[in-house]
Amino acid sequence: MKSIYVIEDQQILRELVCRLIEDQSDLHLAGQSGDGLEGLQACKEMKPDMAIIDIMLPSLNGLEIVRQLRKAFPSIKLLVFSGHPSRERVQASLKAGVNGIVHKNASVDELETAIKRVLNGESFMSTQVLEIMREIMLNPQVTDSLDQLTRREREILQLIAEGHTTKEVAVRLDISVKTADTHRSNVMSKLDIHDVASLTRFAIQQGLVEA
Repeated sequence: MKSIYVIEDQQILRELVCRLIEDQSDLHLAGQSGDGLEGLQACKEMKPDMAIIDIMLPSLNGLEIVRQLRKAFPSIKLLVFSGHPSRERVQASLKAGVNGIVHKNASVDELETAIKRVLNGESFMSTQVLEIMREIMLNPQVTDSLDQLTRREREILQLIAEGHTTKEVAVRLDISVKTADTHRSNVMSKLDIHDVASLTRFAIQQGLVEA
């Protein structure tokens, strides 16, 4: 029996996905969370066969979760949700190591198919995502602005963009205020962005937070 953990902040959608999993005799719902950091920690502890993750999550975005889980557990299956699959998000998702991308407008049948295919070692992309992938192949463009940041710096960038103060960032990540401030300064220096408003706009453009 394959175990699946669900990380989705929209409660209705999360409950729908969980019920779909529970209705399958060969699947086990390992757990669920609506918070990125909480969900990542739970997955690291439970080590499920698959994680179904929303790209836009509070505290820690889905793609950062994918990056960390892929590094910690290379064989884990990772399926992500995207309500607005842009070129940048699709490229970033593939680079992070997802096995599949499902549009949030997908039917329950399509989601069920995606889960089964990914668990069987295949990939799955919703129709809208396939169209974007074809565009990327025809007009390749590298979007690697986030690559110059470390994992911790990407986490801090998201929290700053969500409106958290340096002290709040330190508390959420369990680091000192001085360390959080150093990371913040490094982010601004690497991106050559020196105010919170501009950092927030950048984070929105990169799909880390919603406008």
